[in-house]
Amino acid sequence: MIIAVPREAAEKERRVALVPETVSRFAKMGVAVCVQRGAGNAAAFPDELYGAAGASSAEDAQSLVAEADVVVSVGRPGEEVLSGLRPGCVVVGFLNPLGDPAYLQRLAEANVTAIAMETIPRITRAQSMDALSSQSNIAGYKAVLLAAAHLPKFFPMLTTAAGTIAPAKVLVLGAGVAGLQAIATARRLGAVVSGYDVRAAVKEQVQSLGATFLEFELGADAETAGGYAKELTAEQQERQRGWMVEQIGANDVVITTALVPGRKAPVLISEAGVAAMKPGSVVIDLAAEAGGNCALTVRDELVTSANGVTVVGTTNLPSTMPSDASRLYSRNIYALLSPWIADGKLTIDPDDEVAKGAVVARDGNVLVGAGQ
Repeated sequence: MIIAVPREAAEKERRVALVPETVSRFAKMGVAVCVQRGAGNAAAFPDELYGAAGASSAEDAQSLVAEADVVVSVGRPGEEVLSGLRPGCVVVGFLNPLGDPAYLQRLAEANVTAIAMETIPRITRAQSMDALSSQSNIAGYKAVLLAAAHLPKFFPMLTTAAGTIAPAKVLVLGAGVAGLQAIATARRLGAVVSGYDVRAAVKEQVQSLGATFLEFELGADAETAGGYAKELTAEQQERQRGWMVEQIGANDVVITTALVPGRKAPVLISEAGVAAMKPGSVVIDLAAEAGGNCALTVRDELVTSANGVTVVGTTNLPSTMPSDASRLYSRNIYALLSPWIADGKLTIDPDDEVAKGAVVARDGNVLVGAGQ
């Protein structure tokens, strides 16, 4: 059995799907790993480290995947990889099956088994496989660092000979994995932090991190059975935005994390919300890739509003910390695949609970509703 690791196709992607540490673990299971040359360079894993771990190398994608049984990537493999896949090959990565059904159809037409890391079910057994969570942790952490870099004041309270500096006030909208990490990081930096989420169940988690949980009655809880945030109705969103203007205006930093799988991100911060903020305030929009939670967000750009608020729309924050992001993702891949490997061969049981959620294409068919 051969696992192939290609260079990432996305221009700004610096992560790599497997790190040398994980290559060694696969080798002990009798699994060979072939890495495209330079695949780990941007993440500080040069080819020499892969060679020392027991991996072979290939110069181009075509020769890399020619004999591969499994292709693992972070983002979606590019056309050069897809065109060289053998029928029956397994492709693993963040494939965006709900957001780009045309790409999913392309995988089905290639007659490969496609595993989408973002649709791994959130069950106890799959916690170590949950790449969405491992990468969201990094995004939440980096969001706070970006906010601190752009905010023209300290995060913590400082008492000096020249007087006392009040701490920054930070509001985190969305208390999923990224939001909770943002809350914890902002608290470590000394800010006064509050959090808000449409899911009532996360109140205790927010409070356990030392933050204040803001409460607003939406009329019904907004959480799916799978633990994800449910899309609000138009009326709920309008009521929420009106109440939010006052909350947003009272803070120096607002970090937004609200995403709905396969849908455009809900707008939580209207233009009125930005206008309510003080000059120098900062908005970090972690939903910029899906259209943004802020009305002023522009993907991968810094926008300064008329009243001097900086709106940061940087996408793919995990890629800005590629070394540790790759380590965590690589461990997720190992946790996913290793239980299915025996005697150096990969066998995926279609009735396996993880496979039911994560396998989005098989035997030439798109598995409609996969991961939902």
